[in-house]
Amino acid sequence: MANRSKARNKPAGASPFAVEGQRLGRAKFADPDVTADGSARASVSLRKLDTLWFATGTLCNLACANCYIESSPTNDALIYMEGRHVSHFLDEIEAEGRPLREIGFTGGEPFMNPDIVAMLEEGLERGYEVLVLTNAMKPMRRHEAALIDLRRRFGDRLTLRVSIDHHTRAVHEAERGPGTWEIMLDGLRWLSANGFSIAAAGRSVAGETAELARRAYGLLFAREGIAIDAADPSRLVLFPEMDADADVPEITTECWSILGKSPDAVMCSSSRMVVHRKGEPAPRVVACTLLPYDPQFDLGASVAEADREVPLNHPHCARFCVLGGASCSA
Repeated sequence: MANRSKARNKPAGASPFAVEGQRLGRAKFADPDVTADGSARASVSLRKLDTLWFATGTLCNLACANCYIESSPTNDALIYMEGRHVSHFLDEIEAEGRPLREIGFTGGEPFMNPDIVAMLEEGLERGYEVLVLTNAMKPMRRHEAALIDLRRRFGDRLTLRVSIDHHTRAVHEAERGPGTWEIMLDGLRWLSANGFSIAAAGRSVAGETAELARRAYGLLFAREGIAIDAADPSRLVLFPEMDADADVPEITTECWSILGKSPDAVMCSSSRMVVHRKGEPAPRVVACTLLPYDPQFDLGASVAEADREVPLNHPHCARFCVLGGASCSA
């Protein structure tokens, strides 16, 4: 993975979200066309571009124990996205007449990007729904006045999805570090009290069912006065954990009928992400939010170039998208 630096200052100890079990065999996910047993590998076409993501950069105020993108206060493998680049890609989409619904901003921590407010405003002024993934901590709170202004002008078309790794302080702080729980909750309470459209993103923990997790999150939200319906999957997203080195089945073309799933339900059938990797002259379009570094998922310099099939040739494709049924979009 080119231009990928290791995050430092991570919380001590093993992540509670680590994937246990057998390690991935070297023969798997080696060929974009066939699986290790010689079967035809499944691929997914861009059925409709519903969500365009922008990676705002990998710099973050935290260095979580199991961050898939290795964001940290020192990792700038993805440099800050600039407002002019967002304008460029939105101009391209509108010139082509693509019916885009949503723009997403992810990081790192998006509110560390100096252009973040201008980028949010541009997306909203163009009439799109805008989704921001944030930890709701100090970087976000520095923009309180600007966010309230955006809320006043654009209402619920702006949604902030806050990362709450678990409904307990102990597990959340095992992932994010001591002292992070109350700061995150204070930010979430502020968003709720000011009438923002808010959501939360949690992670699955081994041995805990989704039903149990939703009930526990619901009790947390009720206790803290946070206006999130934990029973609504669009408002509380529970992501499967990812470990690219843990064993997982490869997805063949026959899996769609075996699993009773459609390729149209997989994230890369409806979204793409723009990244600016350190050392590259301009942003590039990649297949999805989970794979910003892997060159086989770099689809080109424009959205038009990225309108092509994506072979499901990575463990994340199987564990997160197909078997986990997850999507980063709202």
